[in-house]
Amino acid sequence: MDENRVEGTVKEFAGKAQGAAGDLLGDSKTSGDGRLKEAAGQAQEYYGAAADQLRGLSEELTDRIHETPLLAVLGAVGLGYLIGRLSSR
Repeated sequence: MDENRVEGTVKEFAGKAQGAAGDLLGDSKTSGDGRLKEAAGQAQEYYGAAADQLRGLSEELTDRIHETPLLAVLGAVGLGYLIGRLSSR
């Protein structure tokens, strides 16, 4: 699990607590800061989840390349040819 997911969850929880405390005390600055911290925590958590997914896809791709290296080389050549054709226009 990506460390950003854990840190994001902690920030989100802390932000919720700070926002609730600000609401309870009637302090709009504390409440607003808490909501911002909560949003930042959610964003960091989503970033960590995306990083986990990309890491999994990368591992799967690496495994497939090791299983069928000839197909991987042919795919790379084909992709290089396609990029060359598109960029020459």
